[in-house]
Amino acid sequence: MSFDSHVFWAALFSWPIFDGALISLALTISSHAVGIVLGLFLALLGAARARPLRTFATIYIWLFRGAPTLLQLLFVWNALPQLLPVFRQHWFTPFLAAWLALSLNEAAYQAEISRAALASVPREQRDAGFALGLSRAQCFRLVLLPQAIRVAIPPTANEFITLLKVTSLASVISLQELLAVTTREISVTFRFTELYTVALIYYLAIVSALMLGQSWLERHFGAGQATTRHTHG
Repeated sequence: MSFDSHVFWAALFSWPIFDGALISLALTISSHAVGIVLGLFLALLGAARARPLRTFATIYIWLFRGAPTLLQLLFVWNALPQLLPVFRQHWFTPFLAAWLALSLNEAAYQAEISRAALASVPREQRDAGFALGLSRAQCFRLVLLPQAIRVAIPPTANEFITLLKVTSLASVISLQELLAVTTREISVTFRFTELYTVALIYYLAIVSALMLGQSWLERHFGAGQATTRHTHG
């Protein structure tokens, strides 16, 4: 069976597939945003003086990195409503379930990225901040965080790409994301090559846009650091 360009172009500009791509992108962005915030919080807990806080962070990271993502999705969608009746309401949609599961999962990986990024900042930088009279919070916000962000950008972008591909697992809980919609269309037309190619183009377009954004961020933070070195040199 030859490649049917008419089927390809029709699918490429069809609303159902485009809508599925938007759902995948929205799920990725929202889950990653929460994962970054929670991951930073977990990284700070892991460095806390109180042992119970460090233990909590360690167990959380161990649990969510160790359990398969698919199992976490199924647990949130099927088991969580049995444990907590509030999740049995109509508002608990497949998108919200996928967002909750992927956010909690992503936080464990981002915690390790944040921990490594913060640890990469020389201790002398912190001591210099305290010597200037900065409080602990000010030192973190003005000295540590800007330098840690620069280190964290590449692995964080890689996590975004991985998360984008992981969203395809959400089809098991009936979320109509990009791959689920593509599979549904294939079940009607049986045009595997054309429709899988369309899905590939959408994924590559999103990843390419992210890579451009990553390059801009690296130049932005790198330029700032270069300026600082030149000024103090």
